Amino acid sequence: MDAVAKKIAVVTGAGSGIGRAVALTLAGAGWSVALAGRRMEALESTAEAAGLSGDLLCVRADVSSPDDVAALFTAVRERYGRLDLLFNNAGTFGPGGVALEDLPYEAWRHVVDVNLTGAFLCAQAAYRLMKDQDPQGGRIINNGSISAHVPRPNSVAYTATKHAMTGLTKSLSLDGRPFRIACGQIDIGNAATEMTERMQTGILQANGQLAVEPVMDAADVARTVLHMAELPLEANVQFATVMATTMPYIGRG
Repeated sequence: MDAVAKKIAVVTGAGSGIGRAVALTLAGAGWSVALAGRRMEALESTAEAAGLSGDLLCVRADVSSPDDVAALFTAVRERYGRLDLLFNNAGTFGPGGVALEDLPYEAWRHVVDVNLTGAFLCAQAAYRLMKDQDPQGGRIINNGSISAHVPRPNSVAYTATKHAMTGLTKSLSLDGRPFRIACGQIDIGNAATEMTERMQTGILQANGQLAVEPVMDAADVARTVLHMAELPLEANVQFATVMATTMPYIGRG
């Protein structure tokens, strides 16, 4: 990808896990990438992992904060002048193993603020930038989850926000049509990250038993995001599911 055709991306939650894998894959494919996350040291570690191959900008941002999100996209506009891709990835599972009736309001609110409100705030800021730039348009890819389709036990906050992410994706896709803004969603099952370490030691199943679940390399997710990102704006992967082949999703419950 030459300098004239160079594309600009924002990746939230870029300091670890899927966000880091996607940021490194985009950078390796020639994209300029703004790395956003709450921990600057983690973002800098991602930038260092890219080495000399990447044009990377690290911006500390809590996606649940409107001021932080505004500052993030202002930094992107000032550095690059435009935006071609937002990978809306930042998220949290919340407290694990807590029964619905025992889930504190503060824990529910935190998951909703990060997973749903944060995704909306970033999408809104990206939409504004993409609508106003010349040439107009761009792409938003939301990180959904297998939990956008079926829940795990004791995951009401996470599951509710991931189901809501599907509605956000559809609305963004529809409202973006007049402005060449495409929006798709990638639903991920058991990528090997810090959030899924418990899959490999035993996690509660719908039948009440604990079971070890298979995982896949986060790089496989990143390659799928890259494919979605590099399609022309006349084409869109509306929904994609990428999962560990033998994880208990088909037939879950």
